[in-house]
Amino acid sequence: MEENLVIGIEGLVGSGKTSICKELVNYIPNSIIFTATNVYRAIAFKILEEKIDINTLKGVDIKEYFNKYNINIKIEGNRTYIYSGEEKLSEEDLQSRETSLAVSEISNIAYNKNAYVLIYNMIKELKKEYNVILSCRDTYRIFPELDYHFFIVASLEERIRRKCIQYKDSGIDIESIKNNIIKRDKLQKDSGYYDLFEKTIKIDVTECKSVKESTKKVLDFIKIPETI
Repeated sequence: MEENLVIGIEGLVGSGKTSICKELVNYIPNSIIFTATNVYRAIAFKILEEKIDINTLKGVDIKEYFNKYNINIKIEGNRTYIYSGEEKLSEEDLQSRETSLAVSEISNIAYNKNAYVLIYNMIKELKKEYNVILSCRDTYRIFPELDYHFFIVASLEERIRRKCIQYKDSGIDIESIKNNIIKRDKLQKDSGYYDLFEKTIKIDVTECKSVKESTKKVLDFIKIPETI
């Protein structure tokens, strides 16, 4: 049997990265999604919950908060879920607008290297048993042995449209969504999370009418491993 793959999926804010990951598991056998970004999101969520001033985290080793909140992962179905101790953190909390912005701000000022080592080791363990679809920021720097590295892009207008759908029941107006995307884009770029590498395959999904169509553009580059 061929060695399991690790496929890194990242891209611009609102480009549909998460949706593509969820669709990929339907095509890649024995695969799971490791949303490693949620490890960081969990830390950000707990920091917000404790009302810690983000500005006090400049230069702080984020691993300290990983340990403080006892962040761990559990596999359920074909996905990994994030726990703080025995508390399962909901996707709603982890993906909220407030948490998303806090992640961008914290990652831009905190010391992240040791957190990367922790996530690297998680990926190595998962790879022993599964094809890992890795959804997070800085996937290439976290795990340089990636078999594939995809960077998903779409126009600002299309990303605003998709976020409006995501937050349609929240009462957030379109101008706030646009400003939030622009602000997060700047933070992500300044953090180096929009850097491209020699291995990076850039996929533009602006014109794609469905998640399946976007996923097909990614699958066109992947050699699906054979299984026994």
